[in-house]
Amino acid sequence: MEILSPMTELIDGIGNALGTVLPLPVSLGTPDVVDGAVYQPEMGVLVGVTGDFRGRIIIQASQSVFSSFGMNMYGMALEGDMLESFVGEIGNMIAGSTCTVISQKGLTLDITPPTVLVGHTKLSGFAHALKIPVDIDGVGELQVLLVLEEHLSQQ
Repeated sequence: MEILSPMTELIDGIGNALGTVLPLPVSLGTPDVVDGAVYQPEMGVLVGVTGDFRGRIIIQASQSVFSSFGMNMYGMALEGDMLESFVGEIGNMIAGSTCTVISQKGLTLDITPPTVLVGHTKLSGFAHALKIPVDIDGVGELQVLLVLEEHLSQQ
């Protein structure tokens, strides 16, 4: 499946946003198309995208990876309700920053409030998703899933 231009812009925007929001070096792996359901192993955040195309950005990782972000950003380990709130805010910051970067390229996008996902979760209701592995230096890996419901035709 070919990645269309808006999807490429979204991937570039996410890479830029991750590098801006997270206080550690990040590197994006090769995107992979996933058909059908996606299984979240431990924790994640889902943020809807509206505007020139609609979809969802889902960021998932282990609790220890999200907690390490908190340690690096705030100097303290986060757990329980504080960790869940932090995960929601991380999703909000990454998705918001992504939309800001993309808007500079002429696409109009906005985000919905984040939904935090805790525990083993099956995400379905879409035909395809694009999964992007992200390695965070010294912390571990997270995955970003992009699900587009509608997208612009190729230009």
